[in-house]
Amino acid sequence: MLLLIPGPVQTRPDVRAAMAVDIAPWDRDFAPEYIAIREKVRDLAGGKAGLHACLPLQGAGHFITEAAIRTFVPAATGKLLIVRNGAYADRMARLAEEAGRTVVNLPAPDTGSVDPAAVAAVLAADPTITHLGVVYSETGSGLVNDVPALGEVVRAAGRRMIVDAVSAFGALPFDISAQPEVDAVVFTSNKCIEGLPGIAFAVAPIERVVACTGNAGSWCFDLADVYHTAQRAGWGSFRFTPPVQALHAFGVALDIFLAEGGQPARLARYRENCRILYEGAQALGLRPYLEWEHQGPIIALFHQPQHPGFTLQGFVDALKRRGVLISNFFNTEAPTMRIGCIGHVGPDEMRFALGAMRGALEELGVLQRAA
Repeated sequence: MLLLIPGPVQTRPDVRAAMAVDIAPWDRDFAPEYIAIREKVRDLAGGKAGLHACLPLQGAGHFITEAAIRTFVPAATGKLLIVRNGAYADRMARLAEEAGRTVVNLPAPDTGSVDPAAVAAVLAADPTITHLGVVYSETGSGLVNDVPALGEVVRAAGRRMIVDAVSAFGALPFDISAQPEVDAVVFTSNKCIEGLPGIAFAVAPIERVVACTGNAGSWCFDLADVYHTAQRAGWGSFRFTPPVQALHAFGVALDIFLAEGGQPARLARYRENCRILYEGAQALGLRPYLEWEHQGPIIALFHQPQHPGFTLQGFVDALKRRGVLISNFFNTEAPTMRIGCIGHVGPDEMRFALGAMRGALEELGVLQRAA
């Protein structure tokens, strides 16, 4: 089965095989492997030894996003401006509100990157805002927000920033050393690094982590406590039982990622996947949700055909019978369908998927069957 969703993604056989190992997370033979993973992840984010820390957390992207908000945005004095131009930005706002943080919303269309000038204007109008929260790659629609440009206005205003890079990290460029206004960039194991689900990561400046000790109001979601545990027990230690097999597999995926050429090579492959899908779907009569100039490389959305024979679940089922699996839900106001461009897939797989899409559309009567 060809898995074309924005995560968990299609993985290589050797990554999956790495899960078939029984490991004790506290074993001294595993500690060096875990330390090496943390250092590689820190370096991929542009972090520097002694200045930045990789802070892993068990769970999904929502977990690490909430942990970053709790850790870095003080409950009493913090105020988080969130760019609301997609479903995952909406989720960030809910996580913050349910953690008792004050949220300021900046609504924007989910069809393009937010204008940094709009963010600058809100920051200028409200000096009590302490942080900007932004989703780098919005998997609800496929758009990409310009994180470096947003960082410039945040830095100029003397504020801080939390970057949800859950579906971006490893493909879209990011350098925390060049963006000192960033308190944390967060991401997971199961997207552009092409690992398996189960663990999430934050990379953050150590100085900020220490300064924010005691903010979280949660033991589980306290990144400062993750850091202090590592200080006491060593960087190969865990606070709670981790998904250690998934972590071991992530180490294998990291090595493959680096051997492939790292972030630039991964981005090039995903962009080509997206181009093939975007152009090929149009040739089938499907209308993209985003204009190409706003289309990110992670996931492409297409409007559902207005045809009496089409239903999204029917299309998903017809594709599955042809060996391709896509999401059976959408996050946009308009009815769309989501097709991922990431994972262990390349141009041949995308062309195979387009053939399956043609067959599915013919089965549903949207397209006439080829003679």
